[in-house]
Formats: sequence, C-alpha cells, structure tokens
Amino acid sequence: MAGGARQAVDRPCPAPRHGCRRTAKGRTALQSSGLDPTPRRHAASDGKGGPRVIYVAIFVLLILLRWSLAGQPKLRAQLYPLLLLGLFLFSAFRFEVGCDWSGYYHQFFRYGPLSLSESTAEREPVWVSLFVVQTWLGLPYPWINVVAAFIFFLGAHVLARRQPDPFAFLILLYPVLIINLAMSGIRQAAAIGIMMIAFAAFSDRRLIRYVVLTIIAAGFHSSAMVFLLLTPLVKGSYSRNRLALAGFLAVPGALVLLSGKAAETAAERYVNSGIDAAGAAFRVGLVFLTGLWFVTIQRRAWRHSWPGDFRIVSVSAPIMLAMIALVPVSSVIADRLAYYLIPAQAMMFARTPWLPIGSEKALKTALPYLVLLAMLGVWTVYSWHFRQCYIPYRSWLFGYPDHALYSY
Repeated sequence: MAGGARQAVDRPCPAPRHGCRRTAKGRTALQSSGLDPTPRRHAASDGKGGPRVIYVAIFVLLILLRWSLAGQPKLRAQLYPLLLLGLFLFSAFRFEVGCDWSGYYHQFFRYGPLSLSESTAEREPVWVSLFVVQTWLGLPYPWINVVAAFIFFLGAHVLARRQPDPFAFLILLYPVLIINLAMSGIRQAAAIGIMMIAFAAFSDRRLIRYVVLTIIAAGFHSSAMVFLLLTPLVKGSYSRNRLALAGFLAVPGALVLLSGKAAETAAERYVNSGIDAAGAAFRVGLVFLTGLWFVTIQRRAWRHSWPGDFRIVSVSAPIMLAMIALVPVSSVIADRLAYYLIPAQAMMFARTPWLPIGSEKALKTALPYLVLLAMLGVWTVYSWHFRQCYIPYRSWLFGYPDHALYSY
C-alpha cells in the first residue's frame, strides 16, 4: 500500500450480518465468500413480515402522492425539497444498514491513518482522502455515509431541477439507485452523484466541466472513467463524422481503460472469479428495455420537445442496449455500469406525461412505476441478500448508539 506500512487496527465486528468474522487472533475480517449468516447483533427481526414493508411502503406512498398531485405542478414543486430532504435523511443516517456497511468500516480504519499526500497515491484518491479528512476531524465512521449521501443527492438535485417534474424523477431513483447505492454502495453513489452533474454539463455542451467532473467521479469510483469516451460528443451536433471521431478515439481510450493494474484487478475480481451480482440480470434487463423503449417510442418526441437534454439521453440509449451483452462476460461489470444509466432512465420515464407518444399515455406513464414496484416487492420478499443487508432499518439521526465502536 502506498505511503509505507501502517499499523494494523484490531476492531470488533460492527455488524456480523454484513460479513464479518473472528479470526483465531481475534481480529475482524471480511469473509472472502461474501455475507456471513451469523445472527445479527440487533436481531429485532428475522426478516419476515413487518420490517421489510418499510421500503415498499415508502415507494407505494410516493407513487400515490405523485398520482394525487398529477394536476398540481405548483404543489409538487413546493413538496419537492421535502422529498429530497426526507430521502437524504433516510439514506444518510441509517445505522448498520446496507450490504457494504462493514466493508467501508474497514476502509475507515485502513485509510484513516494516511496523510493527504499518501491518499493521492491510491487508485481512487478522492474517496480515500475523505477518510483521511474524516479521521483528522475526529468524526466516527458513520459520518462517511452522510458525506456520500450528500454528494449523491446534490447530483440528483442538479439533474432533477432540469426536469419538468423533479418530484417524479426522485421517486423513480428510489427503488434501485437509492436503496442499492445511496444506502449501501456509497463509493459508487458518490461517483454517480458527480456524474449526474457531469451529465447536465454534457447537455449544456460544457466540455471542460464535463471532463473535470468525470475525472473527479473516477476519483471516487474508477468505473466512471469510462464516460470520458463520450468527450468527443459533448460539443457540436451528432453528425456521422462526430460519431466516427468518437468511435476512433474510443479505440485507444478503451485500450487504456482495459490495461494496467485497475483493469487487471477488475478482471480478477469480476470476470475470472465466477462472482455474480445479485439481481444484476433484472436491473440490467430493465435498463436494456428502457433503451429499447426510448429508441422505438420516445426518441422523435424527445428530440422535438427537449433538444438540450436529448443529447444525453440519446447517447445513453444505445449504451443501455449494449449493457445486455456484458452480462454473460461479467454480471458485476454490467451491473456497475448500468447504475450510471439509471438517471437517464429516470429522465425518460419522468417525462413521459409530456411527450406526444400517441394513445394510452396514462398506461405508458404508469408502467415504469408498476414495473419498479414489482421488482422491489419481489426483491424484498424473496431475497435472502436483502434480508441480511437491510432488515431491520435503524437510524442514528436522533441518537448515536455504540459510539466507541466506530471511532479511533
């Protein structure tokens, strides 16, 4: 590790349900095989019945609220800040909730002792530097969730305010992006938050801002570097020459991204390891169907109604279609990249009521909500993975338990 050897820190397992075990020497380690079925420290529920309902109930209530406000855009605009704040608090101040809780707990003790100069030598220096600053400020481990959630929802707000219905845009992010990333995979959540701001810059043809933001996002999660390949498309129209230039530059760009230590690590972890991402086929499949929906139904209407934001969604659609081909190679890589496309997916779905797309507009508007609700319902009911990671939901917003456990 860059910066020289660091003293090992022995810490108790914060939440055995998230994959910790005791070694013979009493140290906490993550099981290489994944989650540990050890009973929870806070076994308020066995995962059956009521506790799981909170996640589905929130989504149902949000859908019903949006439906009841269908003809009241002013009231939706007034309630939007409350929705944004509520989802932020729900995500940021969770306690021992999320599959990656223990993973980031160990990163807190691993990276915290570094100096800022040492953090720049890490593969994702921006992310590592957050732990360094957090340790310097003396903040306990769970505060990293607050910081990551703030970055994510800041990006969501930047993109949401460009929508004719920001309220619907946030609701559509909830069942996949917020629960899976803002409440678990916070490193990529922060990267996607930055990329949502970058996507707005892409639509506004701000080349330097787009490139800088993408590089910053890659400092949180290296997978964001892939979106530098879209740089030739930021300015100008989408002529055949520009698309050919993008393809020409994509070849050396792809070679760079697919070479070096980072790519070797990704291949070792995700391609050659036999590891699959739970639920990836469903999430990537929905992204694929969204791209198909846009190309066959929405594309022409989008170009006419919103020529500015048409730029980013028209580029996202073919990438959505291509994601399905990655699943047989590595469901993890396909899943990781597909998450970046969900903001564009939410834009496509949220703007459906304003598009001249023929008959049965009400059904076409409601269909995305119903599909997402069905996916969330099946996941919460049948997924052992969900029960281990998200149940019971607990928050430290009104009181921080076990303070010493998560501090130096």
